Amino acid sequence: MRTALTIAGSDCSGGAGVQADLKTMSAHGVFGMSVIVAVVAENTARVISIQDIEPNIICDQMEAVFEDISVDSVKIGMLSCPQTINAVYDKLVKYRPKNIVVDPVMYAKNGAPLMPECSIEVLLQTIVPLATIITPNIPEAECIAGMKIKRRQDMMQACKKIHALGVQNVLIKGGHYDGEAMDILFDGKEFYTFVTERINTKNTHGTGCTLSSSIASNLALGHNVYDSVRLAKDYVTGAIKHSLELGKGNGPTNHFWKFFE
Repeated sequence: MRTALTIAGSDCSGGAGVQADLKTMSAHGVFGMSVIVAVVAENTARVISIQDIEPNIICDQMEAVFEDISVDSVKIGMLSCPQTINAVYDKLVKYRPKNIVVDPVMYAKNGAPLMPECSIEVLLQTIVPLATIITPNIPEAECIAGMKIKRRQDMMQACKKIHALGVQNVLIKGGHYDGEAMDILFDGKEFYTFVTERINTKNTHGTGCTLSSSIASNLALGHNVYDSVRLAKDYVTGAIKHSLELGKGNGPTNHFWKFFE
């Protein structure tokens, strides 16, 4: 059985973070494992507090997985402080997993910041150059590339700037645009555009986590980067179409929609 490891924060409400990642991996028939780097007290409406896990515990979790079980793919989510980033980086350098998907989680769906500015530069200098693919949304891509993104050409320019950091592939998600949802993938040579219908729902909590863990699952299953993104887009679109009316804010997507249509 193929395996995937999520390194991310825990979402007690179950719609995002490690919980969303493990659900997504299971839905793809991949054995999911987790390294929890932070405990986030959040729900569909707000983030209440964040408790970072001690770096030595993060290292021990990673060591426990890698010394025992072969890891086909790694998804990295919220890394909220430099100490956490460096702990994860050290173990990634030691074990060199083949596929690394980085979702640079800087903001919650409601706009609450999840990563302080002091951590962003550390992430860009350490984790990002190791990545097979990075999956920022437009606000995150603007922050990383240091530019405003207003149109498709801006997305392409931002892709080039982010790619120059050393990452192999860049996927900028266009969900913050009006109209059709357009994502752009850049592999260093070619641009690929993915356009999907925009679904009229507020229940999109955890979509970024779900997309990145779906890409990681598809890479673990042996698909190339383009097909992994394409399949992940289809999966997330279905999960949003069948999203769940839970909570008072942005409800979660339905990770198992294929099984319970």
